[in-house]
Amino acid sequence: MVRSPVVDAVGWVAVGSMLANVCSYAVHLGAGRWWLTPAEYGELAVALSAQLVLTVPALALQAVVAREVVHGRDDLRIRTLIMRCALAVAVLAVIAVPVVSAVASTSWTLTAAGLAAAPLLTVVGGGQGVLQGRRRFRTLGVVLAAVGVVRAAPTIAALAAGAGPAGALLAGAVGTAVAAAVVWGLAGARMPAGSTSGAGLPGAGLSTVVRASQVQLVLVVAVSLDVLLSRTVLDPRDAGVYAFGAIATKVAFWLPQAVGVVFYPQLADPASSGRSLRQAVGVVAAIGLVITVLGALAGPLLPTLIGDDYRELTDLLGLFAYTGAAFAVLQVALLAAIAHDRTRISILAWLFLAIEAAAILLLGHSVMRLAVIAAVAATVSAVTTTLVALRVSHQAPDRRVSDGAVGRHASDGAVGDRRPSAATDPGT
Repeated sequence: MVRSPVVDAVGWVAVGSMLANVCSYAVHLGAGRWWLTPAEYGELAVALSAQLVLTVPALALQAVVAREVVHGRDDLRIRTLIMRCALAVAVLAVIAVPVVSAVASTSWTLTAAGLAAAPLLTVVGGGQGVLQGRRRFRTLGVVLAAVGVVRAAPTIAALAAGAGPAGALLAGAVGTAVAAAVVWGLAGARMPAGSTSGAGLPGAGLSTVVRASQVQLVLVVAVSLDVLLSRTVLDPRDAGVYAFGAIATKVAFWLPQAVGVVFYPQLADPASSGRSLRQAVGVVAAIGLVITVLGALAGPLLPTLIGDDYRELTDLLGLFAYTGAAFAVLQVALLAAIAHDRTRISILAWLFLAIEAAAILLLGHSVMRLAVIAAVAATVSAVTTTLVALRVSHQAPDRRVSDGAVGRHASDGAVGDRRPSAATDPGT
């Protein structure tokens, strides 16, 4: 039986993403179960959430680079863009340390250790974008898993050695530096210096990444907002309990990530964008439903597996998982916006995010209330943004891309062999 190229590609990326996420969750589970108190774990979770916000340019850069590769842009220009973005993020990290420290009520040392990995993750994101755009999904799956292991192993070792939250974050930054070097080497090997398939075409610059970044930022902030504000509206212990429950949100959000990664080159292809968006949303929603049910069934097991400190989460685990599933659908819709460089779609998500923040500050003074507010906000934002993205995908494609501008790249996990058409989208 011959497997579909889509299934094969999703499988490779899914396995790689899953292994990477298992490593990440091992850090959280080990820290919450054995090595840190609930209050200390709350500090670690807040620092990691702040790190996630500052890695938005890495996520945006991966999407922009993948789109540029699909459109056959000059490879040397792409490498230059990656390094310029990494330098810009390093500057942002320095500026952000005192701001995040004040907002999240964490020490400067802890905050600096958490944000040190941000520019390194930007390099990782750019390299992964090259592999994604060239549809080398098998290699990308291996890279995702390797990056997860190399980042998590030093963090876990530091926690087990009693280094505390700051020491663990610093060890993770060292592992990220190793990962960045490896990914840059792999991506560079796939980018011949003399490639000029997109010569003469306007390429992406920092402004393009900035536009994509604000789309990714609204998603990352939405996923992290409840945790970031938890220490403001809850006492330290309850904030730690809530942060532990939010692991289920992260699981449900990241598990379907492979679907968006694999479908993204097709979302960037005007000839298949409308159909691909509908398919991707359907697959991600189905996966989210399964994860939500599993989360609800696993809730009663928490006191036995984790301990009585987190018994309050027994009836809420399914709700946390549902929130992550809704954000996964939102992610697909926003990826489609980046693929078409129509980033104004994110205005709706920003609006709902502001409303959610106000609701949390006014009403979210218990673990249950905070979880409900996050779930409602995720649902409204995902449904509204997806409907708008579907409408945009049926409109005329970007005519700046011509048939001849798109290079044909060999792939070790290719999905489809169609290239952009300047005229029609069969999904309309």
